[in-house]
Amino acid sequence: MVFCHGFPGLWYSWRHQLPVLAAAGYRAVALDMRGYGESARPASADQYGYDSLSQDVLAVLDYFGAEQAVLVGHDFGANLAWHMASHHAPRLRGVVSLCVPYEMALAGGGDELPSRLYAQIAANHFFHMHYYQQPGLAEQGCLGREREFLLKLFWALSAEGELLNWEKFPMAGTAYIDVLAEPGKPLPWSWLSQEDFDVYVSAYLNCDDPALAFVGGASAYRVMDRNWRMFRDSAHTPITLPAAFIGGAQDPVVKLGSEAEFEHMRALVEDLRIFELLPDAGHFVQQEQPQATTTLLLQFLQSL
Repeated sequence: MVFCHGFPGLWYSWRHQLPVLAAAGYRAVALDMRGYGESARPASADQYGYDSLSQDVLAVLDYFGAEQAVLVGHDFGANLAWHMASHHAPRLRGVVSLCVPYEMALAGGGDELPSRLYAQIAANHFFHMHYYQQPGLAEQGCLGREREFLLKLFWALSAEGELLNWEKFPMAGTAYIDVLAEPGKPLPWSWLSQEDFDVYVSAYLNCDDPALAFVGGASAYRVMDRNWRMFRDSAHTPITLPAAFIGGAQDPVVKLGSEAEFEHMRALVEDLRIFELLPDAGHFVQQEQPQATTTLLLQFLQSL
């Protein structure tokens, strides 16, 4: 099993799942994805496309001598997992997406250039996916405030937070960090201790250039158009691999999706064995509801 995190994430985001799955007899490998933690951090967004990230995952499989793996992705890692299920299916035994349905429009699965969709939304109010399109803007907004940004973002994306308050803010002159509300309570939270949070802060700041602290996440937004153009010819490809979808019922990403997009996923993912929205979980479902998430993963594995 190979686990691919999103933003803000690390290999550490899977800390609850790895020992349980290993004890059940599976080899469980979680990556610091390109641009994060102890992995390389190229400055160019073009180095974060599906073509490059897929090769990273395939290199890990080759390193372990694994002909196939179950690929589990969260957030941007889920986008990659769906892409690999479509373009590298022979190397996968199954695919699990956390939080992002297959071909979600905001994740680049729509029929128009992603940046155009983001700009349309940003014409009415602040929208983070549009904010990240301008190189350097988001990086400058977080310099010296990395710890504050991460804490606010973790809270806003969790079940207790409220990311979508950005509708109260104009796009012009607004920084993402200032859209995010102060957490409603100090650490520790039920799913994130002070020690856990310190692991994230240390890993994100583990770079020589402070402007590269969040380069993995920023580049994932900026490479959306390139991915769309490069793989447009294979849009709407049915997924034939065994698959599972796990999300948080209070996840703002799930709320940004439409029922039509979930029906689209059900239609194209031909062997969707699990579809579950877990209560009392936001975007970090594998951390906010670790036992329930791990139980579903084991259920999926045992079905293969």
